[in-house]
Amino acid sequence: MEQIILGIDIGSSKICSLIAEIKGGIPHIIGMGIRPAHGIRKGTITNIEQASKSIRESVSDAKRIAGVSISQAIISISGAYTKSIDSQAITSSSNKEIGIQEIRRAMHTALYNAEIPNNYEMLHTLPYSFKVDSGEYIDNPFGMNGARLDVSTHIIAAQKNGLENLKKAVRNAGIEVNDVVLSTYASSIAVLTNEEKELGVACIDMGASSCDIMIHCGNAMRYDYFLGVGSAHITKDIGAVLNINLATAEELKRKHVTLYDLTQEDIYSVLEIPSENKNIPLETLHGVVTSRVSETLMLIEEIIEHSGLRNNLGAGVVITGGMSHMKGLSEMALNIFKGLPVRIASPKDINGSFDILDPSYSTAIGLILYGSGKYTNYELDANKKLKHSQEKSIDHTKLSNLKEYNDLSDLKNISTASDNTKQQEKIDIKLKKNTITEKAIEWIKNIF
Repeated sequence: MEQIILGIDIGSSKICSLIAEIKGGIPHIIGMGIRPAHGIRKGTITNIEQASKSIRESVSDAKRIAGVSISQAIISISGAYTKSIDSQAITSSSNKEIGIQEIRRAMHTALYNAEIPNNYEMLHTLPYSFKVDSGEYIDNPFGMNGARLDVSTHIIAAQKNGLENLKKAVRNAGIEVNDVVLSTYASSIAVLTNEEKELGVACIDMGASSCDIMIHCGNAMRYDYFLGVGSAHITKDIGAVLNINLATAEELKRKHVTLYDLTQEDIYSVLEIPSENKNIPLETLHGVVTSRVSETLMLIEEIIEHSGLRNNLGAGVVITGGMSHMKGLSEMALNIFKGLPVRIASPKDINGSFDILDPSYSTAIGLILYGSGKYTNYELDANKKLKHSQEKSIDHTKLSNLKEYNDLSDLKNISTASDNTKQQEKIDIKLKKNTITEKAIEWIKNIF
């Protein structure tokens, strides 16, 4: 059965729309549209009308190329809107064999137990641990015999108002939202291998105005974090230190920036900027950029350390996103993430005639892969429906003797775990005065 999917990656610098035709579960990209993002800052909607216009133009380009009409989409949401909560549940099995009904009931119970603030709503409920009776560390309990099923889940919830503003911008562009996926979750689907997820890996999506961090352990999401620093901050630093406009600063960054140590010849090189009537020492430009990037990576290292999962990262760190293009980033990251391997990742090869095997398209491709069934083993999605990696999306209304739990108050009488759910704390990481970057910039200013 053929299916058409539209995925819209709503980023801070660009809106990327991809249309794919799914044949036998395999996606084929048939349409693509990219437009600059307006009305969006650090992943959040700041102007619905401008954001809607950018989305509309991006989708129109993709539809024109694909030659199809489509009115529903899977969209990405920035980690700026979200917070994470861990929750557990214990349920009894009325059958000797654990099936989809029992797994779904356990996950809904864990969702019911979660202490989600009133102004947030669930996006993803992802199990990271199952137990059947006394057996621990079970990846997939389906088909096992047991009287009790325990589940531990990682829940991602989004601010209701922020989520509604995002959906409104998409609806105003003439598109209905079919599903919402955390951007770093989508990126991880596009770039991580099953072996990396099994060994434990931190996936870092470094974009224009933010870095999204996700940690997988045992093929399950265990931790996620949003850091509001990205490549646009490098451009602003260059503009501020060298006293040039941002367009020129961006051009300098793209053409001349490297994170490798400068050669003796480079140290004395001077860049001529006719539009600014200036000559810029390459060493000064290099100092500004390396200071900002090294501080960003050190903040990410602190986040990973705070997660408590650093020792579980057997596969190390995988970096994707537009900022990963910077020459020498892998080597700098190896020096900062000491003891962890580092890989710069492009998205997995996907059928189609478009050249999109580029890290900046990881989230968009991840949305298409998600829509074609490449998610985790089990998941309650934003619509509270169970997804399964093998059975794709399960239509529970057609399963016999299965009660729907759309109203979570129905779960009050189900055997549950104790209410010791814990809310993952956000780290208060702010760029304060006297940070490494600001010290370096002050030093460079004094010299320059």
